[in-house]
Amino acid sequence: MRGHDHPVGTLYVDELDIGMSRFLEKQIDDAVIHAFAALSSDHNPIHMDEEYAAGTPFKGRIAHGMIGAGLISAVIGEQLPGHGTIYLKQDLIFTAPVRPGDVVRAEVTICEIDTQTRRVGLDCICRVGDTVVIRGKALVLAPRRA
Repeated sequence: MRGHDHPVGTLYVDELDIGMSRFLEKQIDDAVIHAFAALSSDHNPIHMDEEYAAGTPFKGRIAHGMIGAGLISAVIGEQLPGHGTIYLKQDLIFTAPVRPGDVVRAEVTICEIDTQTRRVGLDCICRVGDTVVIRGKALVLAPRRA
């Protein structure tokens, strides 16, 4: 995985600002797809069987959409806000397929902060090159200082 020059760790609710953004990039190769299939028990042939997938509207294999969603989760849990963050809600729209070998860039940007309740709204987007493959919003509970 390649990330920005941002440290992994924790940003507390009082350190957050609207517009703060973090990202990571990961190549979604066959090893990632097979590992996700084993972990999730989702062996849909659209992801696993090129011959089957060639007969679908995608004309070839595609990665599980939830792999990209997992990258969003990684940015939230590792970078923004980071360690100690609790997911409350995630809405996603899958807009284009990810193909084996694609590099996905998952980025989250703070769009709302309620410091009293520690609730933080995040705009979430995954891209392959210039193509948006996933977009959505997350609501998390940011960590506070002890």
